[in-house]
Amino acid sequence: MTHYDLVVVGTGSGNTIVTKQFADWKVAIVERGTFGGTCLNVGCIPTKMFVHTADLAAVPSHSSRLGVDEQLTGVRWPDIRDRVFGRIDPISAGGAEYREHHPNNVNVTLYHGTGRFTAERELTVTANEGGATEVLTADRFVLAAGSRPIVPDITGLAETGFHTSETVMRLDELPRRLGIIGSGFVAAEFAHVFSSLGVEVTLIARSQLMLRHEDREIAQRYTELAQKAYTVLIDHETIRVHRGDDGIVVKTLSRDGAAELVVDELLVAVGRKPNSDLLNLDATGIELESDGRVVVDEFQETAVAGIYALGDLCSPYQLKHVANHEARVVQHNLLHPDDRIESDHRFVPHAVFGSPQVASVGLTEEEAIERGVAYVVGKQAYADIAYGWAMEDTTGFAKILADPDTGQILGCHVIGPQAPTVIQPVIQAMSFGLDAHTMARGQYWIHPAMPELIENALLNLKLKES
Repeated sequence: MTHYDLVVVGTGSGNTIVTKQFADWKVAIVERGTFGGTCLNVGCIPTKMFVHTADLAAVPSHSSRLGVDEQLTGVRWPDIRDRVFGRIDPISAGGAEYREHHPNNVNVTLYHGTGRFTAERELTVTANEGGATEVLTADRFVLAAGSRPIVPDITGLAETGFHTSETVMRLDELPRRLGIIGSGFVAAEFAHVFSSLGVEVTLIARSQLMLRHEDREIAQRYTELAQKAYTVLIDHETIRVHRGDDGIVVKTLSRDGAAELVVDELLVAVGRKPNSDLLNLDATGIELESDGRVVVDEFQETAVAGIYALGDLCSPYQLKHVANHEARVVQHNLLHPDDRIESDHRFVPHAVFGSPQVASVGLTEEEAIERGVAYVVGKQAYADIAYGWAMEDTTGFAKILADPDTGQILGCHVIGPQAPTVIQPVIQAMSFGLDAHTMARGQYWIHPAMPELIENALLNLKLKES
């Protein structure tokens, strides 16, 4: 048994906590999987590298309307895949090497294994190789163990074999036909990637819209455009999977009855669940939400004093920028227990890097109605700003909700080119209390740049004072 001042479980955002400020602390870091966590290895970073490649591959499909005749003559999947992981894998390995051998980390011990609580402040770590165990005790713990893909209970799925977002990027070769079960952001992004690379994609959605948690107008527009790019089976439930003579047979059920499709590979992308069940939290006083998320307070502390949690393990957002923010809060609170700070989740933005791109922050129109919040809407189409003319984008738009009396921005939703970049000024305005009128009129907007989309949407708000 070894005692530590601090034990961190998880090497995603949790790894960023342990800096030179902890040089006088005896620290252990525990990682059950690949060093660096979800974002680095199987999430944000590699997927966006694939998305950028897909965006380039898709250019010939729409360049001719601008007078440029292009053709996609082929894609080299091994080169695409290896470009991504040829950069990602060394970063992960380098991170582990740094923790294990760098002189700055003489006070840090890295354990490669699965940690499970055997008492309130006692973690038993079983090594990944060899099965040896070691018991760690600590004054303080940070739980940053992340999440993993949900595997739905579909008859025959496990026996047939399938991919998740954590395996599909390392396929040996591109399939001719890919089935995707799911309709959220992971499904949307991979549908864009593989369809742009020439794969025949069929997306199976239980709901009536893709991206159903977005503002409804955004979800409707995205679904319409996706249906033009690949096959989207709306309102279809997958009920059975088995392997046939020509590939994987997927049976679905809709209002029109049962149907079957045959694919070469199957991607399951229906969401992620927190890894709390792997930690044996019953041995502690830590509380859980009904979906398995660890309950934390405004300081990111659990019901057990001195045990903090962050990221996907406790957060409903499951976003890297949220986990990074929470890690900074936890770090401060560990170092300054008498002057703790709170996490700020007021204006959490998110983005979908599909085709087209989507970005959102704040209330959707449906949420505003449900909560009885007074609002007005300002909209602007890409097609009606100068740069939109240059791109000939006829489908994208921005939508801003604001308080009609004060002009305070309540939400913003963008679908179209570079949506995650275009929305950033709105996130800033909301975070610092800048009202819509002041934001629109109180600064220069570069003409003819894409942010004019936001400027005009602000000006289209029917505020009482204007």
